[in-house]
Amino acid sequence: MSEQTFIKGKDSALETSIETMQSKLKSFGFEVEEASWLNPVANCYSVHIKDPTCGLMFTNGKGATDKACLASALGEYFERLSCNYFFADFYLGKEISESEFVHYPNEKWFEHDGEHMPAGLMDESLWDYFDPNRELTPDQIFDWNSGVGERGICAAPYHRVRDGKDIYIPINVIANIFVSNGMSAGNTQNEARVQGLSEVFERYVKNKIIAEGICLPEVPAEVVARFPKIEAACKALEGHGFHLRIADASLGGRYPVMSVTLINPTDGSVFASFGAHPSFEVALERTVTELLQGRSLDQLDVFQPACFDEAEIASPHNIELHFIDSSGVISYDFFKDQADYQFADWDFDSDTATEYDTLVNLIHDMGFDIYISDYRHLDVYACRILVPGMSDIYPVDELLWNNNNDGALFREAFLTLSELSNDELAQVFEGLEEGGYNDALAAAEFIGLAPDAGTLWADMRLGELKALIALAMQDERALDWVSWCLHLDQSKPDYVRKYRCIQALLEIKWDESKEYAPYLKSLGLMYGDDLVKLCLDMVEAKVVFHGLHCPGLNLEGFNTHQKLLAGYKKLQAAKTTNWS
Repeated sequence: MSEQTFIKGKDSALETSIETMQSKLKSFGFEVEEASWLNPVANCYSVHIKDPTCGLMFTNGKGATDKACLASALGEYFERLSCNYFFADFYLGKEISESEFVHYPNEKWFEHDGEHMPAGLMDESLWDYFDPNRELTPDQIFDWNSGVGERGICAAPYHRVRDGKDIYIPINVIANIFVSNGMSAGNTQNEARVQGLSEVFERYVKNKIIAEGICLPEVPAEVVARFPKIEAACKALEGHGFHLRIADASLGGRYPVMSVTLINPTDGSVFASFGAHPSFEVALERTVTELLQGRSLDQLDVFQPACFDEAEIASPHNIELHFIDSSGVISYDFFKDQADYQFADWDFDSDTATEYDTLVNLIHDMGFDIYISDYRHLDVYACRILVPGMSDIYPVDELLWNNNNDGALFREAFLTLSELSNDELAQVFEGLEEGGYNDALAAAEFIGLAPDAGTLWADMRLGELKALIALAMQDERALDWVSWCLHLDQSKPDYVRKYRCIQALLEIKWDESKEYAPYLKSLGLMYGDDLVKLCLDMVEAKVVFHGLHCPGLNLEGFNTHQKLLAGYKKLQAAKTTNWS
């Protein structure tokens, strides 16, 4: 009989889970390879898996054993496939945008008059939360993956657990506020839901502790000793010169959350890891393995020291950094001698059905509502759980002031720049100026494009695009934006040479007392005759948007993006044939 390994929190043997998930992926046409493994200390494994044809489709797993780690990575791969998360930041192309459904067969498109929110979209309580002053307009929450709102507002149904009602929530709201929080896949519905809710608790409590500088009680050594493998991993880390602060993050036994903080005495930096699960043991194990997920021991010197700046620590930007890669700052108050809570030897360990009910009841007692969307089209149960007010990653006012669909309004123009008239280019330029966007933001990211490595799209920022537009228009502001380019990045020699040459030629161009001819020989010695000729043609707009591929919305020639869309089309086929 083949080996069967069962671990806490999982309803099937690890071997069964791995074999099932791998075979399911292949059955739907998805290939996944184990790209890299790490095992820096005993009982701490992490693995990076990816689609060999499209590196944008990847996940990372962690675990106390190699099998638990691989099952973790595969489970995350299924949750991100099932919840469309691999594709959330990208334009899905005209074909998919115009198909019967863009995201899921049960989605609904709400038509509107441009001023009033359509009936049937969310309900009063959700509008009170997401738009308390009723400032949003329908054209601010269109689905950015599929266009600029031509079909209306796209929404997906979510089941509200408290009263059993199905509520349509805009895809735009979900993408802007919740990101990946609360997504999960598992052997059973209860197992996956427990994992999703545990993740919600982990991030909610983590944010509260960091923002408020709460000092947590340390876990007594005799309690850690109950779990020999976890204890061994911690001692191995300490053997490499790090200090660990293993703490109870339950805030008095209320929440199923643990914390382990790594202190690096070589530079004074600190890294706080959190983990959650109804089982004390599972929560602690996840917290320890999270410390080293995707990191070798020589990569633990990239974090920051603690600080006393309470405003910076509690800022949305800092909390966001902790969500992304735990690189934000932590308060010195977190390390005080006297904890703000007593240690609680908590444990809600049970079967997954009971654990699920426990977590639901706790959230309801806190006054929050739970919304769940179930997915089974890949023959593995997955879900996405939203808990407004608790599982938010970004503040709700981002819908009004920093909505991710802004870039969609520029998408077609960016992809046809070489064909636009001067008047049309001026509209694009002024639109970027008036929008107040971060000029250092990648232009491809702004419009939802997956660029090919080594191309201008892969590195170009909005500020550089403004420089190219101004050059094409023969606008004097080109000099300012070329200077911006040089100020932004001095690390790429070819980039610097090109823009220094353009800068010099622009200064000649806009100085009535100068002409090009006396300077061309010397410029050729500095930058090379071929580059000087190209730059002069750009300054005179004889060559516009040099090296910028602009195929329009069909995205022809963007190989990386086309590979991503090929993956999405496999998903769409599975939804069409396997939806229930």
